[in-house]
This record gives sequence, structure tokens and C-alpha cells, in this order.
Amino acid sequence: MAFAGLKKQINKANQYVTEKMGGAEGTKLDLDFMEMERKTDVTVELVEELQAKTKEYLQPNPTARAKMAAVKEGILADCMLTYGKKLGEDSIFASALVEMGDSLKQMADVKYSLDDNIKQNFLEPLHQLQTKDLKEVMHHRKKLQGRRLDFDCKKRRQAKDDEIRSAEEKFAESLQLAQVGMYNLLENDVEQVSQLVTFAEGMLDYHSQCSEILKVLVETLNEKREEAAARPKSEFVPKTLADLNIEMLGSQDGMNGGSSSHLSSPVNKPTHLELLGNGQAQARSTNASPLPSPMRSPARTPMPTKPTQPCCTALYDFEPENPGELGFKENDVITLIQRVDENWFEGSLNGRNGYFPQSYVQVTVPLPSN
Repeated sequence: MAFAGLKKQINKANQYVTEKMGGAEGTKLDLDFMEMERKTDVTVELVEELQAKTKEYLQPNPTARAKMAAVKEGILADCMLTYGKKLGEDSIFASALVEMGDSLKQMADVKYSLDDNIKQNFLEPLHQLQTKDLKEVMHHRKKLQGRRLDFDCKKRRQAKDDEIRSAEEKFAESLQLAQVGMYNLLENDVEQVSQLVTFAEGMLDYHSQCSEILKVLVETLNEKREEAAARPKSEFVPKTLADLNIEMLGSQDGMNGGSSSHLSSPVNKPTHLELLGNGQAQARSTNASPLPSPMRSPARTPMPTKPTQPCCTALYDFEPENPGELGFKENDVITLIQRVDENWFEGSLNGRNGYFPQSYVQVTVPLPSN
């Protein structure tokens, strides 16, 4: 940094400390300018918060994703379609499950279409506003603050007239640029309201399409209910063991002569004393030394059993950043519950359930494919 530039930075710091600690008066701008600054600061916060909340609405973290309509509809649709097909085509309830599963799939697709629309027509313009227009305005405001401090410092220290005049010109230039930038930003209501209209129209279209899908579904399910009510009930007689050609104990006794007294006759068991006496007699009758005990084979180390339920092994430590995420350490074995999407799993570890990224683990036993 050149000496002149370093001196200017020192002057700014000196003036700032003097105003904050020493009570020196700096140049005051009018109330209109201060109101523009306040509204600009609110706009900066608004754009940042609005982007974050809209992304959470469209693409939430796994915890919030589990509560999102599209994901819940998709998971519920898969469940109904799977078990509707397993029950078979002859079941009216099964066909009703398939119909409802198809409708929920359509609603999930409509939700994803809304996501794409909002990203393109609402989030991207907000991002451009934040990274271009707001950034430029904040740059001019920061420069204005620095040049104002430099101007006040030179006035307070009674610098040379040409130095004060030069600082005053730069101060005036930054003041004009900051005012024009904030004015253009705050008077851009037409474009910003148009973006909100696009957002609202997308949500209206989403709910309208979902309403039509649900109307058709309700009509179809009512028809299924009437069909089930009109189907005559066939008489059902439970089968006996004889109907299933299963041999019963009574029939076996008849084939063997019908007598089963030998089953209940008592068996004379030797008493403890008799067993002891027999053992002593055998020991006296033989003078041979007792046989050596057979050699025992060395104990075998049991082979580790492979896990049978879906699980994965942690490749790295994972520290949760959001409520509902599952933290773990490297080499931990995590039980898999379900796949949330292509990037996230839901799993269980030491009695804790939560979500974690797929890239942090290696699947050992995969989840069953539907």
C-alpha cells in the first residue's frame, strides 16, 4: 500500500475512534438518506431470508423433507402400489390401493414441477438481485462511509485547503452514487411484485392440479366401494383336518390294533443306590487302569456372522448440522431404515434414528428393492 493510502486509512480510523470514544461530531446526512439506508438494510435481510426459506420450502434438509408433501406422497404411493399388486387383481381393495397410489404419484410429480418453476422464476432473480444490485449498493455505501470519515478528519485537523477540497469532492461523489443506487433498488417494485405473482401462480396451479387429481380419485374410490358392496358374499365353510387329508392320532391307533396301553405303562427306573452299587461292582471286577480321557480338540474361534439386516459402515465422521440428522464416527455400523432420496439415508445407531448423507458411508447390506 502506498504511503498516501496508508495515511488515509489512519485518518479514517482516527476519526472513527474520535467520534465513538471522544464524542466528536461527524457530518450528518439528512433524514431522507437515513430512511433510504434503513430500507436498503431491510431489503438485504429480506432477500437473504427469503431465499433461505424458499429453498427450505422447495428443497428442505432431510428432517424437513420428511414433512414435505411431495416426499410423503411419493413414499405413501409406493407403499400402496406395492401392496395393492401383492394382494392380487381379484381384490377390489387391492385395485383401490393401486388407484390411490397412482394418484399420489401424480401429485408428487406436480409438486416437483412447482419446484422447478419457482427456482427458475423466483429464486434465480432473487439471487441476481443479491449478488449484483445489492452488492453494488453496499459497496457504494461502504465507500461513502470511508470518504466521509476522511473528509471529517481533515476538517477537524485543519488540513490544507486543497486536501480538504479533494476529500469533499470524493465524499460528494460517493454520496451521489449511494443515493442513486438505493433509489433504483427501492423503486423496483414492479419487477419484484411480478416475481411474487409468478410464485403465487405456480402454487395456484399446483393446488388446482392436485384438486383435479383428488376429485377423480374420490369418484373412482366411490365406484370401487359400490362394486364391493354389490358383490354377493359366498358361503364359507372352514375345512377340517380330514378334508386336508391329514392323518390324526386316533386313526393311527386304529391301524395298529387300537391298543395304546404300552404308551402309558410305567418304566422301572434304577434308583440312585442301585446305580452306585453297579458302578462299585464294575470297578472291583476289573483291575485295569481307567482309560485316559479322550484328547480335546482346541476351541475354535467362532466365525464372525455377517449382518442380515440392511446396514452400512461409516467412512468418515459426520457431525449433524440440523435437527433430526444422525451423527456417527468412522467405522460405525449403521442400520438402514429407508432411502430418503439419491443423496440421503435414514438409519439407526445405538437407539438413535436420523438422516445422514450417502457419501459418508459404504453400504454393506443394501435395502431390499421394491
